[in-house]
Amino acid sequence: MNSLFAPSALFRSVARAGRLRLVPLAALAAVLMVSGPAPAAANALKPVTVARGLANAWALAPLPDGRMLVTERAGRLRLVDAQGRVSEPLAGLPAISVTGQCGLLDVVAHPDFARNGLIFFTFAEPGEGGNSTAVGRARLDGSRLVDVRTIFRQTPKVDSRLHCGSRIVFGRDGHLWVGLGDRFTRMQDAQHPSNHIGKVVRIDIEGKAPADNPFVGRAGSAPEVWSLGHRNIQGATMHPETGALWAVEHGPQGGDEVNLVQAGRNYGWPVITYGRNYVTGTRIGEEGPRDGMEMPLKHWVPTSIAPSGLVFLTSDRYPGWKGSLFMGTLRGQQLVRLTVDGNRVTGEERLLENLGERIRDVRQGPDGWLYLLTDSNDGRIIRLER
Repeated sequence: MNSLFAPSALFRSVARAGRLRLVPLAALAAVLMVSGPAPAAANALKPVTVARGLANAWALAPLPDGRMLVTERAGRLRLVDAQGRVSEPLAGLPAISVTGQCGLLDVVAHPDFARNGLIFFTFAEPGEGGNSTAVGRARLDGSRLVDVRTIFRQTPKVDSRLHCGSRIVFGRDGHLWVGLGDRFTRMQDAQHPSNHIGKVVRIDIEGKAPADNPFVGRAGSAPEVWSLGHRNIQGATMHPETGALWAVEHGPQGGDEVNLVQAGRNYGWPVITYGRNYVTGTRIGEEGPRDGMEMPLKHWVPTSIAPSGLVFLTSDRYPGWKGSLFMGTLRGQQLVRLTVDGNRVTGEERLLENLGERIRDVRQGPDGWLYLLTDSNDGRIIRLER
């Protein structure tokens, strides 16, 4: 059974009421049928390999003409054509610090890419003090990068090889949201708006802070900050109806989260979290709620699934699934479908349980199909057909 909704919620409910009792199987089945996801295409999914031979690929950006841009963490940006042929690395990228979890990370095409050819990417930029996540911008001219420049730099730079984030999402206003990690060694900085550690920042396509950002004009605050209290954002997407930013981030041992990321809000890390310290399993902070801090829409305990790429399905390719939120997982090695009602996550279904690969990114192509990017030394682009 793929549906994983009701049992945990049901047992929590009776536990809170102080009456732990066995639930008849028929009753449990009835609950699952009511609250579980529609089975629309789960049994008919067909993973089709579009391209392979990618080494530790990190992000996938479908282009309007059927090509795709793919980043490899080791600092390579490649083009994959409609026939699945993988190009040599594109020249012209800035210097990249490739260490641990850091390197060349996300890539997205400008919403008006067909006209302007602009792409944006995140990478670990080396410099005095270590490295930090930066945002680069370039124009794709055929198969060449031109006009390459760095438009934003996370500050401060940190001597760390962990928690670089990051995802880029275009809002309806044409500005970019960028998720930035806490760099592991600086997690307390995630609570201070004076820096970019453990933040979502919002910038325009020149890298400047828009005037309506929530911390603009506040003394001691970085004007680019949109939200704070994040650990390590690995997936993000815009809700197609509301235009709001949704994101997933890694907890340590447990505590992976789905969040609706709103302007000026504090998402708690490391003050409130469902995660636990590595090895010891001891508490890091408190579980919340706590005044002034947001609770996740959904979280996973006690075992992390390591969420990654995130996308809302807007096409009709998969009957019954339009509007669902799809999430790749690394540790879980599955594709997760979350059902959403307004600002609530109402259910979970785990797909491709036998794929046996870390799913680093999930995107919807111009053709309406979902495309998955796997993370290994022989990574694949997979089109999910039915």
